Amino acid sequence: MQYRTLGRTGIKVSPYALGTLMFATSIGNPDPQDSIRVIHRALDAGINFVDTADSYGDSEEIVGKALKGRRDGVVLATKFGRPMGEDPNRQGASRRWITTAVEDSLRRLQTDYLDLYQIHRPDPDTELGETLSALSDLVRSGKVRAIGSSALPASDLVEAHWAAARGGLVALHTEQPPYSLLNRGIEREVLPLVQRHGMGTLVWGPLGQGLLTGRVRRGQDNDLRRAGLARHLTDERRLDVVEQLIPVAEAAGLPLTHLALAFAITHPGVTSAIIGPRTMAHLEDLLTGLEVELTDEVLDRIDAIVPPGTDVGTLDQTYRPPALLRADLRRRPATERGAA
Repeated sequence: MQYRTLGRTGIKVSPYALGTLMFATSIGNPDPQDSIRVIHRALDAGINFVDTADSYGDSEEIVGKALKGRRDGVVLATKFGRPMGEDPNRQGASRRWITTAVEDSLRRLQTDYLDLYQIHRPDPDTELGETLSALSDLVRSGKVRAIGSSALPASDLVEAHWAAARGGLVALHTEQPPYSLLNRGIEREVLPLVQRHGMGTLVWGPLGQGLLTGRVRRGQDNDLRRAGLARHLTDERRLDVVEQLIPVAEAAGLPLTHLALAFAITHPGVTSAIIGPRTMAHLEDLLTGLEVELTDEVLDRIDAIVPPGTDVGTLDQTYRPPALLRADLRRRPATERGAA
């Protein structure tokens, strides 16, 4: 295992990070003991980076049980910000919620510190300086070693660094954006920006939420479609590109999964790619691709299919800012627009 440095934190992490969403019994593996065995196998294989979130069902509890006796050898990351119930204050990035959310995660994970604590999604209702102030206090208290964000637009990443510099606060150490053969948009601004600021990057969705497993083909009624796990599987543009990528993988002598994961960790701005196996078989397949390195010829063929800095179709899990969701933020009041 060739470990990489997570930004400027000095923390060494594996190029694969173990994502734990599929260990939630409500949506993934229904057997917690089997999930614990999968986690142990990943650790035994040299993966030392585990990423979870408070909103991933009971994943934090399962991870906490799995890491008993092994906590010190693991770089443990979790996230906060997604709704945790009906109470509108049990979500977001306010100091009020952060101080509660971190204690809840520490309890579920059965640990007294987090190596990385991340804002799960941007919170437009909370000033970034307020969020960074609360997170800085957690770093200074020793409960958190490093702080990060997930799916933060490039403009907000810049604002976060300004806010930290102005207020003498801890700056974000990491960013967790979506990145795959189908979603290369972050190559345009986000990856150059995090490189410039010395941030670590752990990317999610390197297998395109199932599209890049090789099990999803045009015209086939596959298990993922029947399970309703990914609405974007009906996006014909993405399916067309998958059909073009499969021959590239075959010519390179690789399964599509290995091509996809090797691509995700090839960019110099990417520290780790998050894998999300549900079963031991899934994990074993992904582990066999750890040492794959793509040639320039293969990368050139990929660029010809999906140009650098572009996204194919839609990714329904990505962040959409309020200005795109709310018409009133894009239109002057009718009284100011005059008669039509």
